Amino acid sequence: MKERFLRAEGKGEYDYDFIHDIIFFKIRNREYVKSIELDNIVIDIDEEEFIVGIQIFEASEFLGLDKKLLLNIKNWKFEASVNEKRIIIKLAFQSVIRNKIIHTKPIIVERTEESLPNSEMICMPAMTK
Repeated sequence: MKERFLRAEGKGEYDYDFIHDIIFFKIRNREYVKSIELDNIVIDIDEEEFIVGIQIFEASEFLGLDKKLLLNIKNWKFEASVNEKRIIIKLAFQSVIRNKIIHTKPIIVERTEESLPNSEMICMPAMTK
């Protein structure tokens, strides 16, 4: 019997704590019920077992980017998937420094022993007024 694959999309938000060097991406209107801690990363899971948030500690070092770039993110997309006990996080974002647009697309792959269904969550910024 083939395991079902869950897929969801949502609008989200991003925040960067410059002082503590922590970046955070989260799906709006989906609350987490548990977290998985992996090295410098905390992944938030909701009651439907979707990945709904990610926090990266020591983000500038982890992503290999200057803190000023992380502070000035203008456009971003957060994709998270689980497939056979592998968590894959794809971040795509643009940052502006000295009027130059910087594109980056880090991919994070981590193994987990958590019992999570194969799933995919796609999140983009909520429109602001």
